[in-house]
Amino acid sequence: MNRINPLYLGLLLVALILFISFKLSGAKNDLMDVKESYQDSAKLSIELSELKKTYTNRLKLPSSISRSITQKVDKSGVVISSQSMDSVILNALMSRVLNSSYNIKELKIKKLSDTKVSLYMEIRW
Repeated sequence: MNRINPLYLGLLLVALILFISFKLSGAKNDLMDVKESYQDSAKLSIELSELKKTYTNRLKLPSSISRSITQKVDKSGVVISSQSMDSVILNALMSRVLNSSYNIKELKIKKLSDTKVSLYMEIRW
């Protein structure tokens, strides 16, 4: 009867351990790559959700402001204009617009008198 040499079994176990450790280190590297990719995707999704909140909350104005202006909304932005508006209402509008993240393409304010101004503003999404 032939017997298996214990050295062969030991050599087989060492080869098996080396093979498993090699595969494990490869899997560890793959896991690190996937983890970095996940972190990049998470950062991007947070930025996109913040932008979505900002731009889907399209400039909703209170009725006191919206009565004195004309507002044209389309899919690419909004145009706000007024030939004559009170400076207090302009301050309220500007504080609302400038405290948010809007892409203001054009802004023209002209003083008509001490209390009246004209306004033209384009906001793009």
